[in-house]
Amino acid sequence: MMMYVIKLLLSAGMIVLISELSKKSAHLGALVGSLPLVSLIAITWLFYETNGDVKRLQDHSIGVFWYVLPSLVFFVLFPFCLGKMHFWWSMAISIGATFLAYLAMVWILAKFGMKL
Repeated sequence: MMMYVIKLLLSAGMIVLISELSKKSAHLGALVGSLPLVSLIAITWLFYETNGDVKRLQDHSIGVFWYVLPSLVFFVLFPFCLGKMHFWWSMAISIGATFLAYLAMVWILAKFGMKL
């Protein structure tokens, strides 16, 4: 139970840190937000909780790589939409397009025999 509390506090702390940094400097907040901190922490927890299961760590890392690519749709589309419409519409459209990009990535990779 204590491990879940530590994971929760560390994860929440990262979000708070990034949002606070972004208030002071949008570029610094973006830099820290772009770091693969979530992946690094998840990989560390996965290593610890699976007794160093290398295959699981490899699969996780490869999956993260392929899922990062369609996630970029959000970061391209959101600022574009934000300049043209309300925040919540921009968010909804960007999330929807990103979801479709994830589906497309899974479909494309499946065509090449890769299952995520």
